[in-house]
Amino acid sequence: MDKKQSISYIDDGKSFDWGKTSADYAKYRDIYPDEFYQYILRLGLCKDGQQVLDIGTGTGVLPRNMYRYGAKWTGTDIAENQIEQAKILAKESGMDIDFFVCKAEDVDFPDETFDVITACQCIWYPDHKITAPKFAKILKPDGKFLILYMGWLPYEDQVAYKSEEIILKYNPKWTGCGDTVHPVWVPDEYMEYFDLISQEEFRVDIPFSREAWHGRMRACRGVGASMSPEELKKWDEEHWEMLMDNTNEEFYIKHYVSIAELERTQRAYFS
Repeated sequence: MDKKQSISYIDDGKSFDWGKTSADYAKYRDIYPDEFYQYILRLGLCKDGQQVLDIGTGTGVLPRNMYRYGAKWTGTDIAENQIEQAKILAKESGMDIDFFVCKAEDVDFPDETFDVITACQCIWYPDHKITAPKFAKILKPDGKFLILYMGWLPYEDQVAYKSEEIILKYNPKWTGCGDTVHPVWVPDEYMEYFDLISQEEFRVDIPFSREAWHGRMRACRGVGASMSPEELKKWDEEHWEMLMDNTNEEFYIKHYVSIAELERTQRAYFS
């Protein structure tokens, strides 16, 4: 069974359930450009036999796209439906990836199991007082923790701006709006156990069809994961009408990528 989450500083505490978005997530959120993956590879990570744990894996977008580079991936997510989709998509592609349902706070592996832990689009959700020491313990010495994010830019892209307006009309508590280019959040709790090695942002233009952008927006936390069926139906009609009035069949949406690379510090004490 999928689990609702409610976090006080996200959407004013309004509950959301990623499991409700799983079908759309599997179909429409595999959108990271090649530059995103090449950046990770240039860091020397997620390749060549490394053991990698992907926290909040969703439908396994990151493990599935980087599988060909030779890392051994494990993916966890709180939402059962997400993991079911991840397993289906990996199996269809003949990929040997271990996916299982688990909260980030509950991951349980022997000390020094992983070379890399990744957290893509999910750094806001765990309890970092629990995950920071836990991640450091299950990483090998000099192991890396990668915090990854890609977001659209509503103040630079008219279609993204109009999409946000419609979401806020039906879900005014949604806080996932108004993004600008900025460093991805590195919670303070990690700095006791990790050193920040690098941090960078870069812009990317992501191609969409009307259907793909509509599906991408429906799969976000502010829409499919939290709207009622009645709200979702109204949003669906209004958003599609906006796309018909403001876009060609194929178009680009301005985004940016932000990545932070942390390394397990040698000074950390593990009780």
